[in-house]
Amino acid sequence: MDGYLTKLISFDIDGTLEIGDPPGGITMEMVRRVKGLGYLIGSCSDRTVSEQRRIWRDNGIKVEFTVLKHRLEEVKEQIPADEYYHVGDTEADRRASLQAGFNFLPMDDAVIRFLNGLTPQ
Repeated sequence: MDGYLTKLISFDIDGTLEIGDPPGGITMEMVRRVKGLGYLIGSCSDRTVSEQRRIWRDNGIKVEFTVLKHRLEEVKEQIPADEYYHVGDTEADRRASLQAGFNFLPMDDAVIRFLNGLTPQ
C-alpha cells in the first residue's frame, strides 16, 4: 500500500456532534473536512440506525456506516482499516469503543485539535 494507512473514525452523536442532544463540540463542517481528507467515517450511537442515516443525509454527508452503540465491533469486522477511532462523550462510549478494539477519543478540546490537525489519507 506504499505507506498508505486507512483510518476510520466513528462519531457518537449526542454530546459529541453539534447537532446532538445535547449539542457537542464537533461541527458538521469538521466532519466534512475529515471525510474530504479520505478518512472513513460513520456513527455509532444509541439513536436508531434510521435516525442516524437521516441526520447524515440531512447534512449532506455520505457515511460508510451507522450502527447502534453495542454493535460497534461489527464495523471493524465489515470495514477493513489500519486504525479505528471512536469519538464520544460518555463512559458507555469509552467501554463500547475499547470492547470493539477501537481507540477511544474523549469529546474534549484535545479531540477537536486532533480532528483539525488531520492530514490527507
